Amino acid sequence: MATFKYTAKDMDAKKITGKMEANDRKELAAFLRSDGKFLIECKDVTNIEKNTYKLKLKELSDFSRQLGTMIGSGVSLIRAISILVQRQKNPKIKAIYTDIYRKLQQGMTLSYAMEEQGKAFPELMINMYRTGETSGQMERVAMTMALQYEKDNRIKGKVRNAMIYPIILICVTIFVVIGVFTFIIPSFSKVFNGMELPMITKIVNAISEAMLAYWYWMLIGVLCMVALIAGMLRVEKIRYKVDQMKLKFPKLGKLLGTIYTSRFARNMCSLYTSGISIINGLMIVKDNIGNKYIESQFDQVIRMVRNGTSLSQSIQKIDGFDAKLASSIYIGEESGKLEDMLSSLADDFDYEAEMATQKMVAMLEPIMIIFLALIVLCVMLSVLLPIYQMYQNPTIG
Repeated sequence: MATFKYTAKDMDAKKITGKMEANDRKELAAFLRSDGKFLIECKDVTNIEKNTYKLKLKELSDFSRQLGTMIGSGVSLIRAISILVQRQKNPKIKAIYTDIYRKLQQGMTLSYAMEEQGKAFPELMINMYRTGETSGQMERVAMTMALQYEKDNRIKGKVRNAMIYPIILICVTIFVVIGVFTFIIPSFSKVFNGMELPMITKIVNAISEAMLAYWYWMLIGVLCMVALIAGMLRVEKIRYKVDQMKLKFPKLGKLLGTIYTSRFARNMCSLYTSGISIINGLMIVKDNIGNKYIESQFDQVIRMVRNGTSLSQSIQKIDGFDAKLASSIYIGEESGKLEDMLSSLADDFDYEAEMATQKMVAMLEPIMIIFLALIVLCVMLSVLLPIYQMYQNPTIG
């Protein structure tokens, strides 16, 4: 099936443009005619235009909540999507909803229509809706997804807000360093011209002169370094090693481990409560952890569960998850309340991740202040030591 970009006229001779999927031009014309539109021209853009917009967590939550509420109220799926199209103001999201609506009109399932939207919807969400279509529990799945992405968005927002002050402090530090070495130090260098300067003053002057003379090369070097690091992180082997190293850092490794454990517990809980088997759930969750090192260990876990090993014993083999995860899952398995245990675990780890983030930020703030103070101290010493020498030996200068 091809995607056509078309121009048509409605019953009032008003010109309309849009995109639609059809097997050929004749089918496109027939579909438009059934909608009271008459095709003027069309162009096949199947391999030209692809959706690249990725829905944010809040947008995913809003989509699922509105869809679940309407389906629960007895509104048909296609009518619910039609209402979402009408209410949506963002043109990029509206285009996604419109395309889903058209695919539903053509007889496709919602999960397939979502999958066809490129990066718009995460794989986990698509699989959850596919399960809901099979089990007939679309309302429950939609509300589960709404709650999950709402929690994800809330946690992400708290982490982002907690990092605002350290980021501002880093930016201030950078601007202060640039200002000191490009404006303040050069003015003192003229005063100390011809003097035998202390080593710290020579170093500071050398840095200042280099920044003034070669600032453009330094800027190019920084940009190239950023581009090189970004490119290297796209290489799977390098990303694997970096993700492994992140888990070994003091404090930071524990924080990240808590976040990854929380993400696994929450996603697994959503899948398990929707009727997806543990093995299929593990296969879906595997690609949604956000750490290549941890994700690479899931193949062994899946094999063990297939061979009859319990989830709690299998999950113990993963290096990077909090040790509490396996023991809690074991209790859930023994008591027959795995679903409740996973839900409780997700909430518990969410809280721990939030607390750990606040502790990390609290540690980062004094470190940045000390770093800024050391830079100011070095500059002051580089200026004050030559002045002290001048007063000690008035014949200098």
